[in-house]
Amino acid sequence: QVQLVESGGGLVQPGGSLRLSCAASGRILSIDTMGWYRQTPGNQRELVACITSGGTTDYADSVKGRFAISRDNAKNTVYLQMNSLKPEDTAVYYCHVDGSWYFRRFDSWGQGTQVTVSS
Repeated sequence: QVQLVESGGGLVQPGGSLRLSCAASGRILSIDTMGWYRQTPGNQRELVACITSGGTTDYADSVKGRFAISRDNAKNTVYLQMNSLKPEDTAVYYCHVDGSWYFRRFDSWGQGTQVTVSS
């Protein structure tokens, strides 16, 4: 089993910044892709950003140039630096990690952290 613990959400004014963290622990041999998704009420969960084990990143068009994803492989942790936040960034943000434990694959989600952008 793999557990993900997220932190860093909260209330911020438009134009402000937040940094989300997600630490993975448990039966992990290797982690492939780490990513952040977000969801608002009545809508599907959408990809915000992801990063592969090799460091290749991908971003939703709506956050390009404002958000930056990074990872610390030694700590099994992924970060999301969010700058120039807008009210439309308000959502619950979920961490997602996939990888392997010997011959078993895992695909895990965090519990979600609320980000609210409001004046």
